[in-house]
Amino acid sequence: MDVLNPATEEVLGQLPTATDADLDAAVEASQRGFNEWSAMTALARQKIMEKAARYIEDNLDQIARDCTLEQGKPFIESKLELGFVIDAIRWYSEEGKRAYGRLIPSRFPGTRLIATKEPVGPTCAFVAWNFPGVNVIRKIAGALGAGCSIVIKPSEETPSTAIAIARAFQEAGVPDGTVNVVFGDPAAVSSRILSSDIPRKMSFTGSTAVGKLLARQAADTLKRCTMELGGHAPVLVFDDADVGAVAKAAAATKYRNAGQVCISPTRFYVQEKVYGDFVDAFEEATKAVKVGNGLDEGTQMGPLIADRRLPVMQGLVDDAVSRGATLVTGGKRIGNQGYFYEPTLLKDVPEDATIMNDEPFGPVAPVASFKTEDEIIERANKVKVGLASYAFTKDGDRATRLSKQLNTGMVGINSMNVSTPESPFGGVDESGYGSEGGIEGLDAYLRTKLVSETNM
Repeated sequence: MDVLNPATEEVLGQLPTATDADLDAAVEASQRGFNEWSAMTALARQKIMEKAARYIEDNLDQIARDCTLEQGKPFIESKLELGFVIDAIRWYSEEGKRAYGRLIPSRFPGTRLIATKEPVGPTCAFVAWNFPGVNVIRKIAGALGAGCSIVIKPSEETPSTAIAIARAFQEAGVPDGTVNVVFGDPAAVSSRILSSDIPRKMSFTGSTAVGKLLARQAADTLKRCTMELGGHAPVLVFDDADVGAVAKAAAATKYRNAGQVCISPTRFYVQEKVYGDFVDAFEEATKAVKVGNGLDEGTQMGPLIADRRLPVMQGLVDDAVSRGATLVTGGKRIGNQGYFYEPTLLKDVPEDATIMNDEPFGPVAPVASFKTEDEIIERANKVKVGLASYAFTKDGDRATRLSKQLNTGMVGINSMNVSTPESPFGGVDESGYGSEGGIEGLDAYLRTKLVSETNM
């Protein structure tokens, strides 16, 4: 299938797709790879993973350039993403040496009770296109750090970054079959792999609808699952916050990767007293965003991933305006080549507008006002997805209340940064379950075994 540059619409190359025989071979290879990789010491695995991290460091600019070509994000964002990839490899490689068990005091004389951690087995993963490096490495590094092998299907729209990551591990010396990368029709690939008894765990990053389907398929063979699904992050701005600074940070985070981020701030609620000041500052920041080809110097926002996303953005804007919202700036496609959409700001957006209830996954920011803390907590928690949320206030007691009351897996208080290799990343409710990153992300690839040993 063709791989397109979303900024120019030109074909970058053709991507080979897997047959059923290819998929079966990859799954079977993952069993052989697991047998060899899991038998190695954690220290030996760490040394190989460190070599992979160094390979990516040595080839950083080329991999980042290819990432920008196929995904569209600015070159500097691609480099930052690969920095996360490198850090995640190193973090998981080191943490794999600390997969501790424990000795349990026994009630029986002459008996030892030992709880040990061991790799769950061969694994499989399916990931979305918006972060070709981060989405992939969270699966691969977590699996390898725990001693598991993996078969991963990255997005066919952004394949080169995943291929480069796999090549890094190959060059570093992972045993054959430890890391397997396949491409093809998503539904056909996932159903074939999930029907096999070999993978014992599945990890998925993508939409809630697809996640539910994969979870049902994984249930047939009782695979354990980690599901990182959709979000619709509210941002609560209280009247004691530094409105100008918050608006600037909010705009930078909102338009990062053209808004195609699962933890992107997507619903802005501002207390009445500072509402007008916030909208004015946000408008200024929005108009200052430089849109263009990600390889051009100074570009701050690239295109959407594909032409299918353009009418979705326009539909969200038109729906909001038809329900009483005001279009402050933006609101239309840019040019007729490449999938560019203007950074867009809407104000006075009513709660029944589609964009306040469905994740936009694009560069459209809706803003609405609120009066009281109790009122806005209810509005913030109204959606079924609960991945990330953000709140800005100088009141410490309020910050503590908000951190408890916001129904999301991650809460940023006076910060938009909720994603690091060493911290758990995951949501609640229809944003999925399980975590990637942190010790929780490693534990997802481990299982517990009890050994009861009695002296004879």
